[in-house]
Amino acid sequence: MVKLAFVIDCDRCIGCKGCQVACKMENELPLGHDRMKVCTVGPHGQFPKLQMYFLPAMCQMCNCPACADVCPTGACRKDETTGVTKIDKNLCVGCGKCEKACPYGCVKINREAAKADKCEGCLAALENGEMPACVRNCSGSAIKFGDINDNQSEVSLLLASVAPSMVYGLRDNGSSPAVKYILRRDEWKDILPSECIEHVAFKRGGKI
Repeated sequence: MVKLAFVIDCDRCIGCKGCQVACKMENELPLGHDRMKVCTVGPHGQFPKLQMYFLPAMCQMCNCPACADVCPTGACRKDETTGVTKIDKNLCVGCGKCEKACPYGCVKINREAAKADKCEGCLAALENGEMPACVRNCSGSAIKFGDINDNQSEVSLLLASVAPSMVYGLRDNGSSPAVKYILRRDEWKDILPSECIEHVAFKRGGKI
């Protein structure tokens, strides 16, 4: 069974936010609305030995998506063909239950459209033989996307090229997130995107 998901090499991410900007442009998102966020984790440690890394956070392509479980109309549902959770705008009533249910803050209500919105892996681009906008515009080639159930896919080969101890996922609350993060240093912090410095600063201040 196909399971599309992102694999992110945190050692290659420089925090340029090119992926974040590309996502907004590709999906014509309004001011203050986003489908992904590049968070800053750290700095941590004791001076002068401080460490930090960047964490691109988008839909975690959960195997058991909490957002779909609480949707009262069936608008938010997992596509069994791709494994990606999608939102049918024709069925969505903008109740916000999916937004509250997502533990990763990856589902948002688009206030202009009054509909739920989230990353869907740029499936339209995939049908045309292109990668998602964030992948195409990542200057460090840190973001990959593909079928993690295919042992010969780019994402699977990338995961196989590093030790299992260097592969991480965001905290699992029962949703079974499929997105994997590679960090070759022993600095991974078990935090959610909403707990990252960059994300908190965004909520308090300016909008992209």
